[in-house]
Amino acid sequence: MDFNEFYELALKLKNLPLPGEDSHNKMSPQLRIQWLKDNKVKDANPKRAGVMALFYPDVEQETRLLLILRKVYQGVHSNQIGFPGGKVEKIDKNLKETALRETHEEVGVPPSEVEVIKELSEVYIPPSNFLVKPYIGLYPSPRPFVKEDFEVESLVEVYLKDFLDDSNHINEVLTTSYAKNIDVPAFKLNGYTVWGATAMVLSEIKELLRQVL
Repeated sequence: MDFNEFYELALKLKNLPLPGEDSHNKMSPQLRIQWLKDNKVKDANPKRAGVMALFYPDVEQETRLLLILRKVYQGVHSNQIGFPGGKVEKIDKNLKETALRETHEEVGVPPSEVEVIKELSEVYIPPSNFLVKPYIGLYPSPRPFVKEDFEVESLVEVYLKDFLDDSNHINEVLTTSYAKNIDVPAFKLNGYTVWGATAMVLSEIKELLRQVL
């Protein structure tokens, strides 16, 4: 879809109610759903983070969504697909500022050039004890992305049409940080299996976009 057309339609997201937990559960392993039934997130005293789902035009004005492949490191999110973003720092006034700052640090996008149009439902990540607040941002006139090499292995630039294509919704048997060989709903995007919290956020975004596109 041409980005100018997408931009006008995406602005309608501002007034839509969030699908929330129902959309998250569509991309959640049963173990996670059961965990959340049995435990209260607030009791875990989670750390906070903000992430940005950034939509932008490529050189041909086709709408794309930016994801990143994280570096291999000693941690539960090593070598996984995610959104630009990260944990709250003392300098951040709020979680939206966190998401914008981290997006600038990780992929070189100036905060002043991102139009944040929607905050999404929070997602709790038990293995790392993070409560994540996602945002949808529009980047109408992007400069080239500048990858932060220490944390980001590569950029994953997904066509909107591929993201919305239901045939890219899959199930895979994966070994995670909390279980071996479990059936996990996921997206297959640009050859990568996108699962976990990122897939849950994508599920909510997809349900919202279906209402305006």
